[in-house]
Amino acid sequence: MTQELIANILGVRREGVSEAALKLQDAGLTRYSRGRIKVLDRAAVEARSCECYAVVKKEYDRLLPTPRTG
Repeated sequence: MTQELIANILGVRREGVSEAALKLQDAGLTRYSRGRIKVLDRAAVEARSCECYAVVKKEYDRLLPTPRTG
């Protein structure tokens, strides 16, 4: 996933995505290289997000629940 694609999805400038990616990487929370983002500490990344992340995730989980196997 490129920074350009992330920017288009979020409706922001690519430069803003680049800046955020660098900050998360500098903090040791992610590793970013050539279109690949590896999250090293998901809890810390979520803690840095706005409260809207939890709201959106809760609604997403409600509308699209994980199918149960068995």
